[in-house]
Amino acid sequence: MKYLNEYSNLKIARGLAQKIAETVRKYPGKITLMEVCGTHTVAIFRSGIRQILPEKICLLSGPGCPVCVTPNDYLDKAIACTRRKDLIVATFGDMLRVPGSSSSLEKERSRGGRIEVVYSAMDALEIARSNPDKKVIFLGVGFETTAPTLAATILTARERKINNFFVFSGHKLIPPAMKALVESKELHIDGFICPGHVSTIIGVKPYEFIARDHNLPCVIAGFEPLDILQAIYMLVQQIVNRKKAEVEIQYTRVVKPEGNPKALDLIREVFEVTESMWRGMGNIPESGLKIREKYSGFDAEPSIRIKAECSRENKKCICGEILRGVKIPTDCPLFRTACTPQNPIGPCMVSSEGTCAAHYKYAGS
Repeated sequence: MKYLNEYSNLKIARGLAQKIAETVRKYPGKITLMEVCGTHTVAIFRSGIRQILPEKICLLSGPGCPVCVTPNDYLDKAIACTRRKDLIVATFGDMLRVPGSSSSLEKERSRGGRIEVVYSAMDALEIARSNPDKKVIFLGVGFETTAPTLAATILTARERKINNFFVFSGHKLIPPAMKALVESKELHIDGFICPGHVSTIIGVKPYEFIARDHNLPCVIAGFEPLDILQAIYMLVQQIVNRKKAEVEIQYTRVVKPEGNPKALDLIREVFEVTESMWRGMGNIPESGLKIREKYSGFDAEPSIRIKAECSRENKKCICGEILRGVKIPTDCPLFRTACTPQNPIGPCMVSSEGTCAAHYKYAGS
């Protein structure tokens, strides 16, 4: 496939790594960069980028996995829905094995719960159309990347008068979470590797406050090894040269400064911004999306009554601290012992974008 080899060229990668090393050689102290995209996390581990960077560069994984940051409260409500015979729960596959307080969607399916794995919200709408005697609840978990397609699905449901389709919205917004991280006293961040997929939708403007108010550079990066290395090089140039921090786009072949106006219009039409609970980070203002009043007939929460258990977290699991970047998987006493991909204790070991899963698969023992 065109461009695939170009963005994985070992010679160019070594050249970029050398340029990064030369740039930071005389810099006093370490430079800590955080990626806030689960796809970046996996790509960094898989391609061994950490191993070729100078010791002065520290890469942290942030809250970039939507499944991982979804709190137990949401999961427990979704699990409770599966216990009603008149409901069908539709979800993306990576939600199945995420443990809630005492169960999971996978366990409930084994007990007879009607849970359908779908590849898009439109698939869930088709299930609703084909099962008019059931109420179908789609678990809307994701970031800005998937919100436009969900908004379009709700508009389609209204147009086609499919009134047994509902959405349990758990969508979250990345920039407010980044704001919470930079305002935290827990860790020091020198720059952000910003998510390419999300930025395709939202563009540059939502990150500008980070550069302007906190003097932290941001570079929107693609997902191939050379994309990430080039983004790191762009970041260290800003940091070492002490230029005024700015938001740059490395992923220019996909991301435009204005983002995707049509997708943004869809989101604004169907959703409004609200506070949202993030695993390990608490309630973050203006970081979630809820369905607007005019489309409330498709909102599962006010439309369908369920009784969920009182949510609780596994006290031994440190997924929350890993998502905040204050700890890494090997700090967890459960990692590789009680918690493995075959027996996940926390969501960071379940999702393919989870930091623990990536570390387990690619970082060795």
